[in-house]
Amino acid sequence: MSRYPTWIRTLTALSLFSCSTLAVADDWPQWRGPNRDGMWRETGIVEKFAGDELPIKWRVPIGSGYCGPTVAGNRVYVMDRVTSPEQQERIHCFDAATGKPVWSRAYERIYRGIQYPAGPRASVTVHEDRAYSLGSMGDLFCFDAVTGEVLWKKDLYDEYKIRMQAWGISAAPLIEGDLVILHIGGDGACIVALDRKTGEERWKALDDRSSYSAPIVIEQAGERVVVCWTGDSVSALDPKSGKVLWSEPFRPSRMVIGIATPVVENNRLFVTSFYDGSLMLELATDSLAAKQLWRRAGPDEQHTDALHSIIATPVMQGDYVYGIDSYGELRCLDAKTGDRVWEDRTATPRARWSNIHTVKNGDRYFMFNERGELLIAKLSPEGFQEIDRAKLLEPTTDQLRQRGGVCWSHPAFAHQHVFARNDKELVCASLAAE
Repeated sequence: MSRYPTWIRTLTALSLFSCSTLAVADDWPQWRGPNRDGMWRETGIVEKFAGDELPIKWRVPIGSGYCGPTVAGNRVYVMDRVTSPEQQERIHCFDAATGKPVWSRAYERIYRGIQYPAGPRASVTVHEDRAYSLGSMGDLFCFDAVTGEVLWKKDLYDEYKIRMQAWGISAAPLIEGDLVILHIGGDGACIVALDRKTGEERWKALDDRSSYSAPIVIEQAGERVVVCWTGDSVSALDPKSGKVLWSEPFRPSRMVIGIATPVVENNRLFVTSFYDGSLMLELATDSLAAKQLWRRAGPDEQHTDALHSIIATPVMQGDYVYGIDSYGELRCLDAKTGDRVWEDRTATPRARWSNIHTVKNGDRYFMFNERGELLIAKLSPEGFQEIDRAKLLEPTTDQLRQRGGVCWSHPAFAHQHVFARNDKELVCASLAAE
């Protein structure tokens, strides 16, 4: 028996039926897509853009924030922040086909000690009929994804005595089985698992400082393993109990600054940091263990070795790593050694912290740079091959007040569309082939 009234079920069915493109489409229900791996698996996508700017299907005004949108069912979810008449974090739900508001919820939240206070960092995670939002100060909400009803909520900052990092809580909630797993940096509770239906604590793990990197789930030696890059280590946890399965120290030389999500390919796991360069781990295939394959760092963020990324999560494909270095240099590395294969400076402009978000679709990559341009490209050991680029969104200055502003939020790719936001609006553009 459905838990929703007849009129909601009917309205949802009609909305999906009215747009056949959306009805058969894949969702983007959490950070970096369905599997948190930056893979966009839909087909029927454009080979090239029709012009220098992508036609916008719809646009809606929102406030500022860093979190990227997520898409589930026929709905788009995003968080923002407003400071007048009071300081609030807000969660919005829009119709994916039209941009019409479905529901919004707001709560008062004064930011204390958070640098770059544009707004929430963590993308909303949607699972089955629930949406989970995590604010910069640790406000966790579980909503009915369709109606916006608050099913439960927690103040994690007070409950877990969070040792707040300079940029606030940033890692999107991770659903694993009947748990919601959170990277928050509490006292003796860097990682916390709650019952996803009730919010009751199931386990807590690690006394590390938190970082800003989202946890992921991998398969290792036939087991599901939660991998967390904290402020002090790269650690693997048993998702059922929180038991530490293996841990590799990776303490920052200057400050906690790990943002990029760990990436895994061919039993290798890679993380990269702005000041401290790259760490490649080799994952055992017959046991739950890992060892350092290589670690490389230059003398500073301008004189780098391997890859010193800050925001952008790299791509690891076969025996090669592709990622953005500290000042916007797109690089290819040999995954076995960390040696540089090539460097390109055309994908995103040269600037400190220059950013690009990379998503794989078939044999191509869709890359959204900080100037609001969407690129179609191929990446290989032979080089960066740009196929096309078009303007999608204008940079805004709340996220960063330098260089005329930036577009730092990760877009969502779903329903053969791209959904992207800046500090003023959320937009949707079709990427469907004619």
